Amino acid sequence: MTAATGARRVVVTGGTKGIGRATALAFARSGARLVVSYGHDGEAAKTLAAELDGLGCEAELVQADLTTREGAEALARAVAGRFGEGGLDVLVNNLGVDGHRPFAELDDTEWRRVLDHNTTSAYLVTQALLGALGDGASVVNVGASVALRGRPFGVHYSASKAALVGFTRALAKELGPRGVRVNLVAPGVTLTEPVGGPPHPVAEKLAALTALGRLGHPEDVTGPVLFLAGESAAYVTGTTIEVDGGI
Repeated sequence: MTAATGARRVVVTGGTKGIGRATALAFARSGARLVVSYGHDGEAAKTLAAELDGLGCEAELVQADLTTREGAEALARAVAGRFGEGGLDVLVNNLGVDGHRPFAELDDTEWRRVLDHNTTSAYLVTQALLGALGDGASVVNVGASVALRGRPFGVHYSASKAALVGFTRALAKELGPRGVRVNLVAPGVTLTEPVGGPPHPVAEKLAALTALGRLGHPEDVTGPVLFLAGESAAYVTGTTIEVDGGI
């Protein structure tokens, strides 16, 4: 089966929780073959592997620190082993962390932690997988809508996600001649875990600010990701799709 008929070869980074997990499962339901990376939570990886197996999905989970070149290259080796050279149809750069710290108290360690996970990992992984991306492939970066507005007590987080906007637009122009498209999905406040998200009073206030009157769920993001990865978006590149409920 070819990518055009459903068996797309897909990499999802940070794919065992939240938006990444929902994205991996959505691709699996579409018939894709997967390589999913994760950091340290072996239990989350184990339960995802079981879900993917239950869907009949051909998948490999790879543990790697993608904030390092060594980790990105380890992922690239796994992808080459699974899909072959030039065999990657979709790369979803989803790995990321949140950060809350007043700017006056922001230290170098916290700055680097957030920037390394949210921005540097996308650079390292995409560069390591350049040779694996086939002509006509799609790169989808997962950013945040706060990058376009800013967030108090999250200067480093906002900066890291804003950097992905420029990364996306510039890389789209560079890879365009190969037919490789690069786009960004920017979720708003998303309840990524059953007990995650902001405290209830804060969540209520944020939900009231949205046009739809609720916060997002991981599954709200997967549709735009699959759209950008698919043939329906064949002439869409360098763009940002906000998935924030109209906040």
